[in-house]
Amino acid sequence: AADIPCSAYRSSWSNPRIEWKFQKGSSLVLFYYGGELTEPYKNRVQFSPTVIHFTTVTREDTGKYICEVVGDGQIAKSEVNLIVQGAVLATTAPRSP
Repeated sequence: AADIPCSAYRSSWSNPRIEWKFQKGSSLVLFYYGGELTEPYKNRVQFSPTVIHFTTVTREDTGKYICEVVGDGQIAKSEVNLIVQGAVLATTAPRSP
């Protein structure tokens, strides 16, 4: 699981519009806009104005997450780099008697 904060959010702004984008290399994906999460985030991300919560993350989620908030004639933006490292599982074979 991972929480990514949106430090650009201003509670004092009236009815702000919030968008989340994911950037990996030259690819930029808009995954939260118009009050909706897009696929494939819909089933594993929970949205609140101040944070997005990933219930599961994979190495594919490594990249830059950009939160953009528009309200009261202003635009604020915050960015977070997420690095997902793979877990190494060590297993041991049972010993023979």
